[in-house]
Amino acid sequence: MSVLLAACAQEAPPAPPQPSFIAEGRPETLSDWGQLAVGGGVLVLGDQVTPYTLATGLFTDYAQKLRTVWIPASAGPAGYDPDVAFDFPVGTVITKTFYYPRAAGGFDRVLKAESGMAHYTDRQLDLDAVRLIETRVLVHRETGWETLPYVWNDEQTEARLSRAGAFVDLTLVSEAGEQALGYLVPNVNQCAGCHETDTTDGVGARPIGPRARHMNTDFEYFDGVANQIDHWSELGLLADAPASEDAPRNASWNGELPLAGVALDDAARAYLDINCAHCHSLTGPGDTSGLYLEASEPVGPHLGICKLPIAAGRGTGDRRYDIVPGSSEDSILSYRLASVQSDVMMPELGRALSHDEGVVLIAAWIDAMSGGCS
Repeated sequence: MSVLLAACAQEAPPAPPQPSFIAEGRPETLSDWGQLAVGGGVLVLGDQVTPYTLATGLFTDYAQKLRTVWIPASAGPAGYDPDVAFDFPVGTVITKTFYYPRAAGGFDRVLKAESGMAHYTDRQLDLDAVRLIETRVLVHRETGWETLPYVWNDEQTEARLSRAGAFVDLTLVSEAGEQALGYLVPNVNQCAGCHETDTTDGVGARPIGPRARHMNTDFEYFDGVANQIDHWSELGLLADAPASEDAPRNASWNGELPLAGVALDDAARAYLDINCAHCHSLTGPGDTSGLYLEASEPVGPHLGICKLPIAAGRGTGDRRYDIVPGSSEDSILSYRLASVQSDVMMPELGRALSHDEGVVLIAAWIDAMSGGCS
């Protein structure tokens, strides 16, 4: 068969699906939403569905993530706010697809890699090179935001709603060797709990990542690289936003060690902000701990400096303070980030493994501090 005939015999990528806002109910399949479609060995984005990334990524057992947002044209743009998540209108659908690059030797063998979007180009994800795990849908309805987890089948043709969550057994392969990974897909209540970033206003779940300081970074779009805040403004997805140079900006760090082109303090604060601050803030579920890890938190006791824990139990590791300047080995924060014990580790959800590079980063940050604790 000629090269031309072979190419013609291959299934063509599907046309971009038409996204839908489903105002009620819990659709059984991801394809019902029209945000993503599969065919011809690729996953494609729906029409007018916009991909995005975060300056520093949330760690989820080394999974890679394809994030998208879609706002119906009739709904109007999201409102800009420099401090909290953008104010997305009713009708907005946000998705996050978790996947791994494949390793040789079987479908359950995947590669350990840092945050990123490997094998995603031209609005397509190469399914011959990756293992899809789950796609989480966050939809803004009249009653508020609802979270829905969908788990992909082994054929990578469809993802089905899994309200109770799921476990996916994988083998994570790296240059250092192999390790078993029981990947946890959260249930709907766990999804909603993580997304309840303000327990004071009764609103419930809301987006975490799409806020100015996380979004103020470049993205390689189909037609070139652009700053996301500027690009969203041009597309009409975001209203009243300043130029990107006037917006808050977190450091971009996605696991590279040693650090390249980013200050240690900036990388550490950005890492704690995205991984911990949706809970550990003045309004988050961890507010009673008195430990606040947003990037804007001043250096002091609320950042953990020489702070006694409120009720950490075994989570202290027999250490006295959250952070002991100059000594990560004596700091509770380092201990809990490194742990994989369910009653010790932080964050409590979203990982079964320790983020080795993140632990090293935070330890270096603490060790670089001066002063100690009396």
